[in-house]
Amino acid sequence: MNKILVPTDFSEQAENALKVAAMLAKKHNAEIYLLHMMEIPMQHIDPGISHQDVPEAIFFMKLAHKRFEDLIASDFLEGITVHETVKADITFNEIKDACKEFDIDLIVMGSHGATGIKEMFVGSNAEKVVRTSIVPVLVIKNEHETFKVSDFVFASDFKNDNKETYKQAIKFANAFNSKIHLLMVNTANNFLTTYEANSRIEDFISGQTFDNYTITVHNDTSVEQGILNFSKDIDADLIGISTHGRQGIAHFFNSSISEDLVNHANRPVITFKI
Repeated sequence: MNKILVPTDFSEQAENALKVAAMLAKKHNAEIYLLHMMEIPMQHIDPGISHQDVPEAIFFMKLAHKRFEDLIASDFLEGITVHETVKADITFNEIKDACKEFDIDLIVMGSHGATGIKEMFVGSNAEKVVRTSIVPVLVIKNEHETFKVSDFVFASDFKNDNKETYKQAIKFANAFNSKIHLLMVNTANNFLTTYEANSRIEDFISGQTFDNYTITVHNDTSVEQGILNFSKDIDADLIGISTHGRQGIAHFFNSSISEDLVNHANRPVITFKI
């Protein structure tokens, strides 16, 4: 983990995410790329004119730079290399392009939580980041004095196309010396016997040398509720799920479940791209 991207609107939630990113950066000697995407009202401007030449754009860019200076001076960022990046458009492609441009390993982003994922600081684009990012996305809601991951729930249907994301989860767990709790949620509409579920999970993890894990088959009214209830029962530090890119969350993790999970979980959530 060498480069961490933190999108910000300078809100409290974004600062909570930045503080966690700072802890990760210090632990792994990583750099932080602080990205502010601002919406400039350009609808009345000649489209042939560059944003950089418009007085409104210049004003907002200078304002953003001043807020960056104040934020970078924060005590919790002391000793960390922080790069300032300002984009004049609010689009998902800006984050996607920034990940490619700077070779980002992890995105850490803030969320307002239960008011809906579209209330995350970059609006509906945050949903696209969580669902389609090619790099892991760590979503933070609350302030953390210390960010530890002792108990890490990896929820899945344990189909073979999730195996690559499990490798990413193992890499993350190793970095924090975490125990992974492999969780399959059984529902009435998608039911497996305990024997079938355990067999699928054992086949899924075969060939992996990681041995600090538990296996749980949890019955509940919905997948989302099962993940939340189990995570609460063990007081998990982190919930991990797999994403299937533009096709939505892999298998049972459809778009509505992913949104609800990120909204309703009071603990951090990390997503891995299949």
